[in-house]
Amino acid sequence: MSYPPLRQPRLADVITERLEGMLLEGSLKPGQRLPPERELAERFGVSRPSLREAIQKLAARGLLTSRQGGGTFVNDELNSGYTDPLLEMLSRHKEFHLDLLEFRDAMEGISAYYAALRSTPADKAILIQRFEELDSGFAGADPAREAKLDAAFHLAIAEAAHNVLLLHTIRGIFDLLEKSIVDNLAHLFAKPDSRSLLMKQHRALLDAILEGKPEEARTRAHEHLVFVEEGLLEMARAETRSQRALRRAQSTTISA
Repeated sequence: MSYPPLRQPRLADVITERLEGMLLEGSLKPGQRLPPERELAERFGVSRPSLREAIQKLAARGLLTSRQGGGTFVNDELNSGYTDPLLEMLSRHKEFHLDLLEFRDAMEGISAYYAALRSTPADKAILIQRFEELDSGFAGADPAREAKLDAAFHLAIAEAAHNVLLLHTIRGIFDLLEKSIVDNLAHLFAKPDSRSLLMKQHRALLDAILEGKPEEARTRAHEHLVFVEEGLLEMARAETRSQRALRRAQSTTISA
């Protein structure tokens, strides 16, 4: 019985696969500049021609871009999977914010669950750093900056879950997530003690992940997003009551 001969993989193909793996796992991020060719070849323990061939393959696939005299970068467009015109339009409508919160509840609950199971010491160190940055940022009155820090904390949880589909889905809506959080915080911060309540929720979520309690982490993520959703619904109800009162007042004026 004869067997087909085994083919030794070409070194450039092995390097290509390795770089693709780094893109998928998030080690290389959209817009990030790759290390210089010489340094990258030394890291991989390969020749520069083989590395150059791998980079050319990834560039042909639209994953990397080269800039004259500026180096090689991960394509920025890898981060734009959820920025089509329809979603941009939906993001301007208030009811879409509730849809996004429901989506976040599903995705971030799973992310928190797996982060508690799989996060490495390096992941936990980044989570702590993102939480501390968020904690210090929540002391001011800049919703845009606070939203950026808030979104970065939740993205770090997705990275710690070590599921590439979860990571790239959440990363794909990162800009949309920031815009939504800006609006959410602007409304929630109008309520007394909202900042301290939100930070307690973030702290409880972080602790559950650090302590390796997946079910508790998922529960804490859910509780946090329910709090935000209830705040937005209450705001919508208050706005409806105000509009109703205004219409009544206008009606009374016309009748008089």
